[in-house]
Amino acid sequence: MRILLSIDAAGKKGILLVGQMSLLAAKGFAGIFIPPFNLKLVLREIDNFGAGSLFLVDLIALFTGMVMALQTIYGLRMYGAEIYVGSVVSLSLVRELGPVMASIMVGARVGSGIAAEIGAMQVTEQIDAMRALGASPVKKLVSPKILAGMITLPLLTVTADIVGIFGGMIVALYELEIDRTFYIDSVLTTITISDLLSGIGKTVIFGVLVSVIGCYFGLRTTGGTTGVGRSTTVTVVTISILILISDFFLTKLFLILF
Repeated sequence: MRILLSIDAAGKKGILLVGQMSLLAAKGFAGIFIPPFNLKLVLREIDNFGAGSLFLVDLIALFTGMVMALQTIYGLRMYGAEIYVGSVVSLSLVRELGPVMASIMVGARVGSGIAAEIGAMQVTEQIDAMRALGASPVKKLVSPKILAGMITLPLLTVTADIVGIFGGMIVALYELEIDRTFYIDSVLTTITISDLLSGIGKTVIFGVLVSVIGCYFGLRTTGGTTGVGRSTTVTVVTISILILISDFFLTKLFLILF
């Protein structure tokens, strides 16, 4: 009985959490289109999302592509189909691994930073001071981050896809000794526009998730510096879980659309 009650309570809490985040996201979206427009804030957030995460995302993508190629060659060799390694690696990266991997890495780095930044402002009453002066914390803090996430994460994913496919090519060249041109041709003939749109479309949603979750837990921070650390941890965990859950439904949606 206690287990059922715990599950029921967790379910209600989860629904409430998603509802509150959705409301914050709606307010943040509205703030993007309400003047005044502060381009400087948006560019700063784009730099925070993109420049700071580019090396990390591409490094992980490189070795992910290499590991995928190794495993794919091993799996296909028993069927004599290892020459299709380029097709398998590229399709897996572009549709699934690239978007999810890049989003989780950015979420761990940028999402935690957002939660810590806004959480520190919350516990030092800077958010209350902003409201007292008639400024909107959502307009000033949340909206630029949402817009930056929607712009930057798709671009990071494209670079991750390219680097990951390149990593797979390195392994394929040395393990199979296939021609580089053959590998590239197999990639180009496998990947379609719908594959690219599916992967990039996911990252637009993931960019919103990273920004909104970081802002949400930052704005709800209490308890001083301990609370800031707690909000940061919860942010990273929540981002990872919601990205993986939403990836399933987005994959299903894009398979229907494309």
